[in-house]
Amino acid sequence: MSLRRKGTEQLRKAAGEIFQAALDAVNPRTAVHRHLRRDGEKLLADGEVYDLRERRIYVVGAGKASGVMAAAVEEVLGDRISAGVVVVKDGHGLPLQRIRIHEASHPVPDARGVRAKAAILALLEKTRPEDLVIVLISGGGSALLPAPVAGTDLAEKQVVTRELIRCGATIEEINAVRKHCSRVKGGQLARAVQPASCLTLVLSDVIGDRLDVIASGPTAPDPTTYKDTLEVLRRYGLQDRIPASIRQYLERGAKGEVPETPKPGDICFEKVRHLIVGNNFQALLAGRDRAASLGFQTLLLTAALQGESREVAKTLAALLLEMRRSGHPVPPPACLLLGGETTVTVRGRGKGGRNQELTLAVAAAIAGEEDLVIFSAGTDGTDGPTDAAGAVADGETCPRAKQAGLDPCGALEDNDSYHFFEGLGDLIKTGPTLTNVMDITLLLAG
Repeated sequence: MSLRRKGTEQLRKAAGEIFQAALDAVNPRTAVHRHLRRDGEKLLADGEVYDLRERRIYVVGAGKASGVMAAAVEEVLGDRISAGVVVVKDGHGLPLQRIRIHEASHPVPDARGVRAKAAILALLEKTRPEDLVIVLISGGGSALLPAPVAGTDLAEKQVVTRELIRCGATIEEINAVRKHCSRVKGGQLARAVQPASCLTLVLSDVIGDRLDVIASGPTAPDPTTYKDTLEVLRRYGLQDRIPASIRQYLERGAKGEVPETPKPGDICFEKVRHLIVGNNFQALLAGRDRAASLGFQTLLLTAALQGESREVAKTLAALLLEMRRSGHPVPPPACLLLGGETTVTVRGRGKGGRNQELTLAVAAAIAGEEDLVIFSAGTDGTDGPTDAAGAVADGETCPRAKQAGLDPCGALEDNDSYHFFEGLGDLIKTGPTLTNVMDITLLLAG
């Protein structure tokens, strides 16, 4: 591939290779093996040593990547595992020997997730002080492990989840509410693990790798409060759009009538240890290395990209145009890498996801420009309620669309980026990747 000039098709092909390299770097099986190994009757976990003699080992977990993580734990510990239950998103299951895999709905929880939660809690009732519980957590765990609080039911939690997703709330805000409507999130699973020791392996899908946010922090102290949840509802005008039973429960909590989630210093965390086994930054580093090997000048801009997708798109389009016009911040052939997760406030009736909407907004801003490409996709293979991971676009995307009778501005207004890119053959479809470390956005200039 020429270093002097890379045509649009070459840029698109390169973007796919760079994204795949990023995915490979956060393969959950590889990630677990990097941090966990067995030495005879000892389990070594990044400097921590667990004596396996006279100790039963249980494995539980939830999240899109937790099935592959469980497979890796089985490879390390084999028949030393007494039993296990892990819940994954539909299509993410795999056959295991010692650990039972349950599949459930995501992002809106369903009854199968409730049953999986019950199986996990039943297993944890068997623990003794000398036992070890390995908890496997990855993105998606919040929806996959529903446990409605007293006086509420699953249908009401489904309404709350849908409203929070549609309003454009951040994952931190969404999970603050989720934690206070649950009997296992926000550190409450750590209570169920007692009196055993707990080793939680985490594949991070949130900015800053906050343990209290990833999958709503089932074994981590929760710094948020019932008052915080009411502020989230007020901020997005959801007070009258969620079931009265849940709103009233949160109000009772704010008044001190309902116990808070466990906070830092709570005794339930005394024997809990967390290990981050993979995150977005690791994926970006691998993507950067692949881009450099392909002959690009590279710049890893951030692993903390966030904000409303079409607003973020303005900055990304400006970066692409600046590289073309002045060679800054990196001269072509160039690849800028960004990771994180934007949000979409849904106002239209269309179909799409944050990456597709981001890509469409950038495409509109770079229309007519040569040798500029944006590629944006979710590392889990899913973007919003669609079967696409994201989309790819270039300066010819909008002109091609108009020739095909597609309206870029209309698609944006109706939040219908999926059908727009479907009509052009520019959706990125990976299928389940079995990992999840937020999104990867690539800006390429030839």
